[in-house]
Amino acid sequence: MALPLLRLVVLGVLVLASRPTQAQKLFSSNEKRVSTARVVIVQDPAATQSLQPVPEIIQGLVDRAIISLTAKSTASAAWMSLVSTQDTIGIKVFSTPGPNSGTRLPVVVAVVQDLLAAGIPPGHIIVWDRRAIDLRLAGFFDLQKRFGIRVQGSMDEGYDNKVFYETALLGNLSWTDMEFGKKGLDIGRKSYVSKLVTKEMTKIINITPLMHHNLAGASGNLYNLAFGSVDNIVRFETDAETLARSLPEIYALPILGDRVVLNIVDALICQYEGEQKGLLHYSSVLNQLRFSRDPVALDVLSIFEINRQRLLAGVPVLKTNLELYANASLLEIGVSDMRHIQVDKLP
Repeated sequence: MALPLLRLVVLGVLVLASRPTQAQKLFSSNEKRVSTARVVIVQDPAATQSLQPVPEIIQGLVDRAIISLTAKSTASAAWMSLVSTQDTIGIKVFSTPGPNSGTRLPVVVAVVQDLLAAGIPPGHIIVWDRRAIDLRLAGFFDLQKRFGIRVQGSMDEGYDNKVFYETALLGNLSWTDMEFGKKGLDIGRKSYVSKLVTKEMTKIINITPLMHHNLAGASGNLYNLAFGSVDNIVRFETDAETLARSLPEIYALPILGDRVVLNIVDALICQYEGEQKGLLHYSSVLNQLRFSRDPVALDVLSIFEINRQRLLAGVPVLKTNLELYANASLLEIGVSDMRHIQVDKLP
């Protein structure tokens, strides 16, 4: 069932939160290519209790959503329409904010259990993020013992010197960057992709929380996958314009964007303030999961939901970096025009 009311609310928030030039680009009818993105939203008021996910209900929500999105008759058939038993599947999470505000463990468990039930070997499933320490603190390493899958940090696996994103913008390298300590005119211009991505996985499932970000608007699918996969990223977060240009280009690297088969927004709780810090007192309970093949459509919806929650909480709405998502559309990563996003909320 389409949700025109949601679109009207979202449009109102956009007008409050955006510069006119950004809004015109998002809603322009002069696009060279018009496509439609479909987003499936599942919701259950009992999905959380005292801000904690209820695993049995989360499993049911995941199954319903994936069946609806793929139009298959069973959850196993739905997952096998996206991946095969020959794939090594990287489940990208956002663990930095911790277990309560980052990607929530029961959501990942539900996906892992479905993949195992569909016949994916445990060794072919990798739950990953940028840093292993964040994964450990968020509880994800428990999945290794429980299911026999792998849990790894992309930074800890090192970087591939043959696969990179290059731009003239120089970065101040840190000890974790591949070119740290090297000298030369071109040093600092490249962001290398982790070997975990280039050597290990063939398909990616992106699971991100519904969380505010100062420059990107939301710590969403584009932001978390791109910046979780490459080094030398500090240079891109200096201002909104730099981020709007570089982030979609990194995501568009074939080794990254072309491998993404599904995006899930963990919208059980919406944190509308605080960026990467877990701040539940700046959060609203939505009890939703949002599924789509289109990362841009999900991110745009996340930004509008965050701003809607800010309005409801009496918190000033921020000027949102919509240029980033317009650029992503130009690169054909996904759909940023709300008129071409079909939102289906399952009963």
